[in-house]
Amino acid sequence: MTFLINPNFLCRSLTGIERFAFEVCARLDTLLTNDDDIRIVLPENAKTKPSYKNIKIIPSEKLLKSFPIWDMIEFKKLCKRYGATGINFSNTSPLGKSCGISFIHDIYAKEFPQDFTSTKEKLVRLYSMMHYRNIAKNAIKVLTVSEFSKKQISRIYKITEDRIEVIPNGWEHFKSVEPSPFEENDAFIAPGTYYFTLGSLQKRKNLGWILEYAKNHPQEKFAISGKAVSGFVSGDIQHLNELPNVRLLGYVSDSQVKYLMQNCRAFVFPSYYEGFGIPPLEALSVGAKIVVGNAASLPEIYKDCAVFINPYDSDCNLSALLATFEKNTPNFAQNTRNILEAYSYDKAAQKLHALLKSL
Repeated sequence: MTFLINPNFLCRSLTGIERFAFEVCARLDTLLTNDDDIRIVLPENAKTKPSYKNIKIIPSEKLLKSFPIWDMIEFKKLCKRYGATGINFSNTSPLGKSCGISFIHDIYAKEFPQDFTSTKEKLVRLYSMMHYRNIAKNAIKVLTVSEFSKKQISRIYKITEDRIEVIPNGWEHFKSVEPSPFEENDAFIAPGTYYFTLGSLQKRKNLGWILEYAKNHPQEKFAISGKAVSGFVSGDIQHLNELPNVRLLGYVSDSQVKYLMQNCRAFVFPSYYEGFGIPPLEALSVGAKIVVGNAASLPEIYKDCAVFINPYDSDCNLSALLATFEKNTPNFAQNTRNILEAYSYDKAAQKLHALLKSL
């Protein structure tokens, strides 16, 4: 069987889904043998142009300008031209029986309609839900990143769980990142004095929890990084800006993120909905303590490596929770090693390769 990888992730900014696709494809490339026929079309305007040894790169002068047109029409034509089954990493695929093998990382737009309030957000929600349903009903195999998402997809779209394969995220991209200070001699982010939060500033990242906690604990400092996504920004950002014990850092490079994670009191991730949630895994990989929401996939992934909080109630004391966690978790280092070993891009690529071989 010939497979064609949808290259849309190469033409977008590097967020969690795009990173997952990039890292898994790089490792899948090392696993292929002469019996495998996996290809990728490389649009002329790809932001990232990978170099593969075994995945066949098909150069193209076509520009990927409209993702809906590309995913639903252009990529379908390419699959037909090469007699290939599509592999779609990005929650989207061609419509109907030609949607191939496709990931649904989570069904956030379906589960939280209240988070989509503007006209743009509502249109994005409808578009996302169209793809969720199309993939669930028509894909040869539905792929997702956690048992939590698998059960949700099965329940909501009434498909059997044996049609869904779990291929979790990883963290190894962080190994090669060299940490660098965000700002030299900045007392606000002096090592060991601040909590750090990283996210896209979307509503589900739950900055409202930090807002309420920071208001009630003015002695605690929070450094928050993340890029605002137009039309999808938490309404709490303006209020956070007004608090003297909160610093909004804006976009922060991977090197700066690693430094901030290494030197924070704890990495705080109060999300109320995640299909997986990569940032806490990155934080664990550099030895940071993590505080995460006790919701969605996060308890499944982080088990005994995290301090869990109620994402809908900030009435707690982080210092006390962390002290109790450290006292009651003498095997934290070993637990962390177990988590990092369980979730890796290497294992994800191996699972994907085995699946492709079985079809």
